[in-house]
Amino acid sequence: MSVKTETSKQNLEQFLLKSTSLTARQTESLLKTKNLKGETLEDVLTNKKTVDSMLSEVCHFLNIPFLAEIPFSNIEADLISDLSIQYVKSHNILPFRKKEKKIQVLTSNPFNFEVFNNLKVKFNKPIEPIMSFNHKIQSAINHVYEKTKQNFDEFEDIQAEEYNLQDPVIDLLDVNDEAPIIKLVNTILVRAVKERASDIHLEPYEKEFLIRFRVDGNLYSVLKLKKRLQNTISSRIKIMGKLNIAEKRLPQDGSIPLRLAGKDIDIRLNTIPTAFGERLVLRLQDRSQTFLKLDQLGFSQKDQKTMNQLLEKNYGIILATGPTGSGKSSTLYAALSKINSNEINIITIEDPVEQRVQGVGQIQVNPKIGLTFAKGLRSILRQDPDVIMVGEIRDLETMKISINASLTGHLVLSTLHTNDSAGVFPRLVDMGCEPFLIATSLLGVVSQRLVRLLCPACKKPYNIKQSQLMKFGIDYNSSKKFYKAQGCKKCNYKGYLGRTAIAEILIVNDNIRSLILKNSSGTLIKRKAVEEGMLTFREHGFQKALQGLTSIEEVLSNTQLDI
Repeated sequence: MSVKTETSKQNLEQFLLKSTSLTARQTESLLKTKNLKGETLEDVLTNKKTVDSMLSEVCHFLNIPFLAEIPFSNIEADLISDLSIQYVKSHNILPFRKKEKKIQVLTSNPFNFEVFNNLKVKFNKPIEPIMSFNHKIQSAINHVYEKTKQNFDEFEDIQAEEYNLQDPVIDLLDVNDEAPIIKLVNTILVRAVKERASDIHLEPYEKEFLIRFRVDGNLYSVLKLKKRLQNTISSRIKIMGKLNIAEKRLPQDGSIPLRLAGKDIDIRLNTIPTAFGERLVLRLQDRSQTFLKLDQLGFSQKDQKTMNQLLEKNYGIILATGPTGSGKSSTLYAALSKINSNEINIITIEDPVEQRVQGVGQIQVNPKIGLTFAKGLRSILRQDPDVIMVGEIRDLETMKISINASLTGHLVLSTLHTNDSAGVFPRLVDMGCEPFLIATSLLGVVSQRLVRLLCPACKKPYNIKQSQLMKFGIDYNSSKKFYKAQGCKKCNYKGYLGRTAIAEILIVNDNIRSLILKNSSGTLIKRKAVEEGMLTFREHGFQKALQGLTSIEEVLSNTQLDI
């Protein structure tokens, strides 16, 4: 890299003051640019009439090539094959072309040495920065990524033997269009599995058809297609899910069993009509993955001990709560694995059966033939079960049957959608449950959500002021360092890799039971539980941040200030 080092700082300052219209204050800001992430030379040049000449002069002094206009045709698209558009846009950089034994990279911040070092490691070649304007680089990024994605070059060439779609159905499309569409859909599915996506979103808009993946809880755009491909892709996926391709006015649900790269994948498909066409969401469930044990979910040692104590009970209800995709099912499967033995009879009713558990009778809900949670639960009670797992409590009837089962000597595990542990009680009352039945039957509530784990290969330590933590309700006085996300090839330049649970487990003891009988609010119940030692979401997340597992920002974005 030919940028002059710190020894040139004084000379550069004199040059800027003498040869440009920069003020002393602007010059000082400019020289600090290398320490300000995202700051650029152009940002500190406020005289727009002379910005071209000033940037050119500064780049000449620094011995950095300067391009006022970027030739789109010269950009080598293969250089961005493993770089996400979010990464290059956030750092305002774009690998431009290979020249001799180095890689030329367009940038608006020639002092962004950290990014250049990452690119040097990725390409295993020296990096030469080429200076240009912010908006020019952004336009170049949009151009090259759009062109690459429209040609499907972003996805690697997948050989036919790498995936094996079950029962391929002949598409009701023209034969000439069939093969490319099937190949594209298959490639999207393979890429989603490879990137650990939990969901695939196919979203129609006025002039485009957007495909996004949800990875570690966050959505990322991966492909922008022309509008004319929308109906053919939607039809292909609906055929795979055995849905009615002629029905586009009503929502539909289906499933697609696949075998991809040796993995058994269950896909839950949902379609809804929108103003610009059908919107499809595919939820991917990898059946080949073994379910985690309780000590692998991320619970604190105290909460693990509490969970084990709850699972030792012979009767009562244990509820797992949290938003969609917060790991409730994983927790219930881990609990079943913990107590599963030849001495007890375990039966579940689920929608769908996400994991097969050896030695457990599992029932799949099927509303089309009248097999609902409530009806299936009544039949389960005649099967002499010791433990019952109900996939989700959706209505008052299911809740009442579950309560009756718990009061007649059965341990019942189920899920409910609430924001926190104490929110269960007012929710059940709103559903029509009597407070005395809730207080009598409920053993405890395991409320959880997922936070992203920092990538161990690139996380960066830093110090945070106590005053900043105090603003978020965290009282902590120590010199221990926290970590923040960076981004590298291993984590696809996102800074995070995988997720872990943060939880609060509320035990229904005599004090909590008395508040339930008084029909107290969830706020009062939570305060009492905290007084008696319950670990809150934020406290548990803060513990994980102290361990360097996640970032303070990730904890704050997923939790509310404790009551």
